[in-house]
Amino acid sequence: MSHDHQKYAVVGERVALRPYAADDAEEFTAAARDSRALHRPWLFPPQTAEAYATYRRTLEEDPARLGFLVCDRAADGRIAGFVNINNIVHGAFLSGALGYGAFAHAAGRGLLGEGLRLVVGHAFGALGLHRLEANIQPGNAASRALVMRTGFRLEGYSPAMLFVDGAWRDHERWALTSEMTVPAAPR
Repeated sequence: MSHDHQKYAVVGERVALRPYAADDAEEFTAAARDSRALHRPWLFPPQTAEAYATYRRTLEEDPARLGFLVCDRAADGRIAGFVNINNIVHGAFLSGALGYGAFAHAAGRGLLGEGLRLVVGHAFGALGLHRLEANIQPGNAASRALVMRTGFRLEGYSPAMLFVDGAWRDHERWALTSEMTVPAAPR
């Protein structure tokens, strides 16, 4: 599927970021369904057109949320994953919380890592944020490795922090501030 008509917000070497669009529902939900084994029990992106429409509208209408699709430039803009900034707070805090996921067809290729670095640069640049957090369940080794490669530091442990998959789950708090150096993308 060609996404040449889509306007990219940020362009990197291998990926580009763009907002979610209504006509992405079929591609996004198919990729989410194909990625269930990769995502469970950590992540539950929308798998139906109706759930996707609600999810996209929430990202568009809530000023405390901003969502980006990570698109593979070598695959004609195919959606490789997503990175959302949630709970954006301005004022003295200038902070947001990240949510993200790679789709199975793109996992292990570094595309989400590049996308995350682009979102971090955009958040600390154009958005003027000072701090980003990623809250990760301790057993999610892939997510922990991703934030470590991106330069996040482990700041703490929060018991029963988020309600995920029917229960309150413990999370590690990883954070990055605008003063910290984000590592360059591996070549």
